[in-house]
Amino acid sequence: MPRILDLSFSPLTRDARVLRQLSVVSEFAEVTTCGYGPATPYSHDHVEIPADAPSLPQTPRGVVDLALRRHRASDLAAPGSAAVLDRLAMRRFDLVIANDARALPLAHAVADGAPIWADLHEWAPEERTHVIAWRLLVAPWIDSVCRRYLPLTAAQTTVGTRIAALYEERYGVRPLLMRNAAPYADLAPSPVAPDGPLRLVHSGAAIPGRGLDAMIDAVLTAGDSFRLDLYLVAGGDRGAHLRDLRARAAGCERVVFHDPVPPAALPATLNAYDVGVFWIPPTTTNARLTLPNKLFDFVQARLALAVGPSIEMAEIVGEHRLGVVSDGFEVERIVDSLRTLTPQRVAAFKEASHRAAPALSFEHEAQTARRILSDLLGA
Repeated sequence: MPRILDLSFSPLTRDARVLRQLSVVSEFAEVTTCGYGPATPYSHDHVEIPADAPSLPQTPRGVVDLALRRHRASDLAAPGSAAVLDRLAMRRFDLVIANDARALPLAHAVADGAPIWADLHEWAPEERTHVIAWRLLVAPWIDSVCRRYLPLTAAQTTVGTRIAALYEERYGVRPLLMRNAAPYADLAPSPVAPDGPLRLVHSGAAIPGRGLDAMIDAVLTAGDSFRLDLYLVAGGDRGAHLRDLRARAAGCERVVFHDPVPPAALPATLNAYDVGVFWIPPTTTNARLTLPNKLFDFVQARLALAVGPSIEMAEIVGEHRLGVVSDGFEVERIVDSLRTLTPQRVAAFKEASHRAAPALSFEHEAQTARRILSDLLGA
């Protein structure tokens, strides 16, 4: 069989997009995975990046190179890249998959002429522009990486049509669309209680800037007709924001925090609820153009949706008539949107999710991956 390297600077067993990608890649080849943490169920071979080896060149020498815009010197200077470069260079591959822009230099260093597929999980040049050090030091290097390496890749994919257009405008490549859709779940909509509170639910990471505080405030303001259940993973702040959110909801029995569940278990867990909710303010390009995993998880769970006017999410909600879109991201606008929901409307939206579930599943997106793999492997 062909041999494929699937490279991602992420904890592979917790990276839902990479795991879905690997489920298709493993149909075509023996897969060598390279990332943080243990091997995945799809790994034929695995090269683990040490947990204490960062994926960015944040050593003293690396920081100086970034500050002086010595970008070529920065390409393989990250401790994570240095830790695995020799081991990967000893192997031969028929295709290399680089997940996200920061993996492109290492992918090119070990490809040895094999084609490279760049799977771009977001708009890379503005990945963490809310962090000053990242914006000043890392963003120019990421931009340089994209300019130098993306035109050399044989295939590119990304998560939304507008982000694809940004890559074409700035770097001259037009990625194919491969959205963050969850696998199809064989579920039916759960009934909506005619006289009980509507059961809202949100799952994801407790990270500042994602509007979770406004979500809680909206439910507190909207009154007894709504309850909110949260399945949150602590962010990189060691759980500080999650603790703040718990304190914000303290004393309200209508806001309930749960332990997170694995991605594969989310649709069945969320199926007991009525409305999947997400209002993320457009503070960055990636926030403005977000089309996240959770939207597709909500659809596979057969939920109604309530979202903000994020353009990519709003289009899908409108096209499939899945729920309501608020006029803004302020608490008052969110409350206004929620108060338009009735048990009858929510039941109709849940049925619409049921009808849209096949088209909004990973099985549909996987067709793009299979075309790329067939083309690049000559199958």
